[in-house]
Amino acid sequence: MATVTLKGNACNLTGNEINVGDNAPQTTVVNSEGLADVVVGGTSDSVQLLVVVPSLDTPVCAAETRAFNEKASSIDGVTTTVISMDLPFAAGRFCTAEGIDNLTVASDFRNKDFANNYGVLIADGPLAGVTARAIFVVGKDGKVAYKQLVPEITAEPEYEEAIAAAKAAV
Repeated sequence: MATVTLKGNACNLTGNEINVGDNAPQTTVVNSEGLADVVVGGTSDSVQLLVVVPSLDTPVCAAETRAFNEKASSIDGVTTTVISMDLPFAAGRFCTAEGIDNLTVASDFRNKDFANNYGVLIADGPLAGVTARAIFVVGKDGKVAYKQLVPEITAEPEYEEAIAAAKAAV
């Protein structure tokens, strides 16, 4: 199983590791608006950019969500969803305060199915039970076209690489 670090200390990940070329499991998460179910993964009418963060209540996750809200909104044919373990109410407040309106912010708090299905659930250390920082691009065919597992949880992802992969998948 994969590992990431938190300030240099190893954290093991658990769940089913998903890689480029694999089928992206269809999983239900909860929208921050109205607690509606949101299905991610699987086949779709659009390319899916799945941005996975530990918690919106941290500076790096907040910056990442703001960046994708701005950068991904200009890509036709791409649906962007930010997924964390934050409660939907907290995520909703974050979106309102930060003006996040170009993407969906969802939570995997109910059963951690997304984190387990995609192999990004942190199994140990101080952040055990939340998601690692990762990005998946899922093509319309339901296959993973791009994966970025950020090695250090406190680091930001490679934004341009992820955006380029989403554009290429369209």
